[in-house]
Amino acid sequence: MNLEEKELNELFKIADKIGSKRYHKLTHQDFENYRKFDYWRYVNGDYECGTTQESKTWVRDNSDCYCPICGDKYFEKGGKTIDHKLPRSQYPWLSMEFKNFWVICLMCNQQKGEMHWYEYEHYIFVRYPDYYIGVKVARPSYLLQSLKE
Repeated sequence: MNLEEKELNELFKIADKIGSKRYHKLTHQDFENYRKFDYWRYVNGDYECGTTQESKTWVRDNSDCYCPICGDKYFEKGGKTIDHKLPRSQYPWLSMEFKNFWVICLMCNQQKGEMHWYEYEHYIFVRYPDYYIGVKVARPSYLLQSLKE
């Protein structure tokens, strides 16, 4: 199945179906990975983006000065955050999946919140059409493909 050719509503249905099925089969390891992300990302509960050395290195290697959604410099929008494309509250088994991470500005992260990716794409398409291409390019198609397998 080529997910790139699917319409947004089709992808939304596929993600919901796969996510729901997997969510009902959470394992002890899924919960450990959920918590592991906090230890990987933060030192002593700090809320800034990437305060452990490993997460700082990952952020440095996977971002530049600009938010991939709004295109503004991070420092103009409250700083950088490490976000899960597919929210870890809905996909806890992807909490430490690096392909599920992206670095976005604080303001975009706050708007995205816990929205499902495709719900988020729709939100951006309706409210900020100029940002839609940046969000569409970052679509987690690979993750959806791996969920299906």
